Amino acid sequence: MPFLSGSLGFERFSVSGFDTQTFSDEHIEKLQQAASGKFVTTNTENVQVGFLGGEHLFDQHFDLGKNLINDALHVAVRIDTNQVPSAIRKAWMTMELSALAKDNSSGRPTKAQRQEAKEAVEARCEAEAATGKYRKMSQFPILWDFRQNLLYFGGSGASAISHCSDLFERTFDVELSRITAGSIANEWAHQTGLVAELDDLFPSAFALNQRDTDLAWANPDSRFPDFLGNEFLMWLWWMLETETDTFTLDDDTEVTAMLTKTLSLECPLGEHGKETISAEVPTKLAEAIQAIRSGKLPRKSGMTLVRQGQQFDLVLQAETFAISGAKIHCDDADDAHDIDLRIDAIRMLGETVDKLFHAFCTRRVSNDWSHDKASHFQVAVA
Repeated sequence: MPFLSGSLGFERFSVSGFDTQTFSDEHIEKLQQAASGKFVTTNTENVQVGFLGGEHLFDQHFDLGKNLINDALHVAVRIDTNQVPSAIRKAWMTMELSALAKDNSSGRPTKAQRQEAKEAVEARCEAEAATGKYRKMSQFPILWDFRQNLLYFGGSGASAISHCSDLFERTFDVELSRITAGSIANEWAHQTGLVAELDDLFPSAFALNQRDTDLAWANPDSRFPDFLGNEFLMWLWWMLETETDTFTLDDDTEVTAMLTKTLSLECPLGEHGKETISAEVPTKLAEAIQAIRSGKLPRKSGMTLVRQGQQFDLVLQAETFAISGAKIHCDDADDAHDIDLRIDAIRMLGETVDKLFHAFCTRRVSNDWSHDKASHFQVAVA
């Protein structure tokens, strides 16, 4: 499973409402009761969701020795769907309508015939689904870290996240909150007493011909300033180009950073499209410089981070702080001790990204930000 070996990707959720300090046989029993095939979501779609033991698609065995690793629970969630593809449904509907309307003088089906065709297609879909021929199974690894009250979800997509969150919250009577750039900034502001300063922030424009504006991709339902994720990548880009590649974090450790492999940018106004650049150091290429001159902002970037002798290669999504393609350097772990080290490395990966973002937030709420935006950023791309 990705959390225990190989490269990994995940989104993070804070967990609240878990009253005990560790996992026990009582919780193993809850996993068993909600194992794959035993739990159905309240969704009207034909979807079944359940837990897996984590080893393979049909693993329904759970125990503390297997699933509890270094104060973290490692399992998986399987989502089963059994739906006839929309293209097939559409074809059946067309065939039914053609057959019913063939003797009509107008050549078009009547309202009653449309209803009859719809009912016939629905009945056929139910019959076909009952055979299991359209059944699909997907599994998503999860790592529940009790030390940090965090859930690492090894997947993406709104539907998968919704189904897995529903299962997790129902099973353990907890509440999950998605971690994003804005929520990280909000927590940082409460810890540092800078809530008012954070609340006063609004999206910045970095191109000479643009004014500060909301972003076209902004989530209207989010109460947090997720736009800071885009500005964080811009700030990091500028710092690496003009000042330093080594940053002192708030715990007095240092992290060395480099932007690598891939860079995705998009027009914040939604007018000039998207651009993805792949290269060893994409920020050095002329097309990357031209993109930010035109006002585009980074939405995703590859990067390498080195902290306390541990190197991480990853791709960071700016607004959600989702991590993908991450490589950590204890992938050859075979024994339990080395797996413990890998879990600690996953913790350090998330912490390192967050603390580097905290360094940006400190600068962002300071009086020096206007000077940075007006001179440093524009000089860097001149």
